[in-house]
Amino acid sequence: MAIVLTVVAYLIGSISFAVLVSRAMGLPDPRTFGSKNPGATNVLRTGRKAAAALTLLGDSAKGWLAVFLTDTLFATAVPPVYKMSLVAVAVVVGHMYPVFYRFQGGKGVSTALGVLLALNGWLAAGAAATWIIIAFFFRISSLAALIAAVSAPFFCFLLYGVHPYTAAVGVIALLLIWRHKTNIRNLLAGTEGRIEEQGRAGQ
Repeated sequence: MAIVLTVVAYLIGSISFAVLVSRAMGLPDPRTFGSKNPGATNVLRTGRKAAAALTLLGDSAKGWLAVFLTDTLFATAVPPVYKMSLVAVAVVVGHMYPVFYRFQGGKGVSTALGVLLALNGWLAAGAAATWIIIAFFFRISSLAALIAAVSAPFFCFLLYGVHPYTAAVGVIALLLIWRHKTNIRNLLAGTEGRIEEQGRAGQ
């Protein structure tokens, strides 16, 4: 059952709300412009804040849903913390490497936030607060995402200690850092775009 749940979580993660929302609102495919990343930040480059917000909501909701359903509907012989940890990683991997879109997915920040919310509201609040603080002072979305990703396993350790959740959140953090490798190079070169520039790009 744990394997089935992991596969289902991966398939849920493979649904790209950036692509679906853009198509529904008559916007260009987010994989064809800007960073070519199908995520809320790139959708924001169209200047359509509503589309970016819907993308953020959808990608977060699928992360939350995969873990929530595993926790509430599928009781198995596998201890819940282990199956939820597997599902948490799988849904983020699905977003990053979606089978429905030739494995060309997003960077996983929104989906990871949904996963954290399903695991523990305080964990999600800590990571979200970190993102907000860094974004407010530095105005760089990728930097905020990277610092929030690094902070999440630390917050999880404070809540649970050495635990399957901490391991899962650590793996997710490493995946997020890997997917932001281009942004890291841009940050080091001083060429990474700011949030307000992304919002004005389509105007």
